[in-house]
Amino acid sequence: MSQPVPNAPHECVSANFGEPAPRSVSAEPVYIQKGTRAFLRTILAMCSGGFATFALLYCVQPMMPMLAQQFDLSAAQSSLILSVSTITLAVGLLITGPLSDALGRKPVMVVSLLAAAVFTVGSALMPTWEGVLVMRALVGLALSGLAAVAMSYLSEEIDPLHLGLAMGVYIGGNAIGGMSGRLLSGVLVDFMSWHAVLGTLGGLGLLAGAAFWRLLPESRNFRPRSLRPRSLLQGYTLQFRDAGLPWLFLQGFLLMGAFVTLFNYIGYRLIEAPFKLDQTSIGLLSIVYLSGIYSSAQVGALADKLGRRKVLWAVIGLMLAGLVLTLFDVLPVILVGMLLFTFGFFGAHSVSSSWIGRRATQAKGQASSLYLFCYYLGSSVAGTLGGVFWQAGGWDGLGLFIGSLLLISLAVALHLSRLQALPLAMPSR
Repeated sequence: MSQPVPNAPHECVSANFGEPAPRSVSAEPVYIQKGTRAFLRTILAMCSGGFATFALLYCVQPMMPMLAQQFDLSAAQSSLILSVSTITLAVGLLITGPLSDALGRKPVMVVSLLAAAVFTVGSALMPTWEGVLVMRALVGLALSGLAAVAMSYLSEEIDPLHLGLAMGVYIGGNAIGGMSGRLLSGVLVDFMSWHAVLGTLGGLGLLAGAAFWRLLPESRNFRPRSLRPRSLLQGYTLQFRDAGLPWLFLQGFLLMGAFVTLFNYIGYRLIEAPFKLDQTSIGLLSIVYLSGIYSSAQVGALADKLGRRKVLWAVIGLMLAGLVLTLFDVLPVILVGMLLFTFGFFGAHSVSSSWIGRRATQAKGQASSLYLFCYYLGSSVAGTLGGVFWQAGGWDGLGLFIGSLLLISLAVALHLSRLQALPLAMPSR
């Protein structure tokens, strides 16, 4: 059975191979145990951080059809309001992950959350499309601080036997944020301007950032390291020597590309005949994220028990089944398809995320950064490219594009299932 490997601090989180700064803590890792107050505080903080991150990132998605009309944009052009955020987030991941290895996990995450909330308020004040895109790019860059570091923090601090559960709960918080951001913006935009909606969500992001700051325990196993460009490059290239990590990076690209593409353009489909839904109704469709909140924790825990290689391909199969259901022109069937698609995606992401921590034996922070770089690169590339398929072939054309991504993803999962598992080394306690 595949389980997360506990590592000494120098193996857990080094993003480079420079000389570590001295520290006074024991070299033996002191993990946060399930059932303790520290575990609960960590879970609550990560839920708050995940909520803020994905609410601020995806709140613009249900507003795309309205913004396309207001600024006279095509579907592909309007998708840039999300794509510019995810591309700067992806690039930022390669910087903020190593930065946290020098400055500390918690400080980088706290500053990132608060800055993203401020930039969201700034985007609400922009009078032009170009100004909005600049602010949204800064939002993505700021959010990279938490997205890059959260996985490393959990891998470093949580008992490896319960890492799958903790990672799943964190991703569940991401799902809550993604749902809430889409739901609030989709509903509120029928009653106030998009400027006011973004300002409101920016204020909520500040509150969530403050809660994260207060709740998250200080790092116990963090070992700071100096930033050295040569060592940094060595840490990144090291990840491609593993037989599984490059495939997991590709998996992140494919999964996120498929997921974001579907949700970028489902609003365009449902606002047209024969459905003709209003913005509030489209926003309410975000309740399908509830299935992702459930699956991220449950599938993560299931993978801890049965092994990731047995679970990953199955949840990708659920995504494919859900996609097929969205091809029918029956609204209840489409909703069921979206539920299955979302359930499968968050389960697959939970499994893939914890698998990164399992296979990366050195420079774990950089391994997480590379996975998430590919993950958000998939969002930017596929999310915008999907607009071309939507305009050329409608939902059937878009379904063909998403289905192709998922079939490749399924092939990657089956390949990963045949890889030799790494030995499980347990720490002394």
